[in-house]
Amino acid sequence: MNKNGDQEILQLIQDPKTRDVGFRQLIQAYQKRVYHVIRRMVLIHEDADDITQNTFIKAHHHIDKFQGQSSLFTWLYRIATNESLTFLEKKKKRNFFSIDDHQEKMESYIDQPGNIDGDEIQRLLQKALLTLPDKQRLVFHLKYQEELTYEEMSEITGTTIGALKASYHHAVKKIEHSLTLE
Repeated sequence: MNKNGDQEILQLIQDPKTRDVGFRQLIQAYQKRVYHVIRRMVLIHEDADDITQNTFIKAHHHIDKFQGQSSLFTWLYRIATNESLTFLEKKKKRNFFSIDDHQEKMESYIDQPGNIDGDEIQRLLQKALLTLPDKQRLVFHLKYQEELTYEEMSEITGTTIGALKASYHHAVKKIEHSLTLE
């Protein structure tokens, strides 16, 4: 969606008479993209659905704090990534997973037919991504899969460009190492 589309949605949301219509348009415009961002982080469809819903609920509650310094999608992306990271941390704690147990469980999910599209290389990449800390995986996803600039990534994550470049570099090195071991 372009800046004009964002402005139209925001105008609808700001008017109490058209607020619901504006939110429906916001969801319609961004739901699929937000879902895919989350799905890449948490892998499991049902979890991604729940987190997507939570993202839009949070957006609904906090839309008045949106200052328009970024696009609506960047703002939603920030909420979605924070919700995903929080979910992953809670899931690890709730299930008393060690990092290795959590990684093993997610790898077995990847190995199940139909859970991850693509060929063997895609499956191996997904497994390699699971070896990364959540925040490195997020940075790799934003840069490599979403093709965002470091400036956009900085806006979304609230992290300096230098730190993002370092995280991406470390993620790539870990993935390369992991793939050469396969």
